[in-house]
Amino acid sequence: MFVVLLTYKAPVEEVDYLLPDHAKWVERHIQAGEFLVAGRQNPRTGGVIITRPMSRTRLNAILCMDPFFVQHLATHQVIEFSPTRTAPELRLLNELLPQSA
Repeated sequence: MFVVLLTYKAPVEEVDYLLPDHAKWVERHIQAGEFLVAGRQNPRTGGVIITRPMSRTRLNAILCMDPFFVQHLATHQVIEFSPTRTAPELRLLNELLPQSA
């Protein structure tokens, strides 16, 4: 799994101009089951995405199509992790842990 930290490189006014396109990109990947959650950082300096398990190559291909990245408005920091503990409410989201019956 990955945590992706987006950091804005441009003023928020420029980011807001592309926000509808970025939101459509995020929603497409949520609907495809690739992203689990996404949202703004507080304070508003970027965003956070948590993905399902996938190859780093696949994730890179997805991230390079982010309108914020394409227009050089944000950078992506990718943190890979292997979940070893999951709250019961989220266990079905974690394909890496055995599922209880």
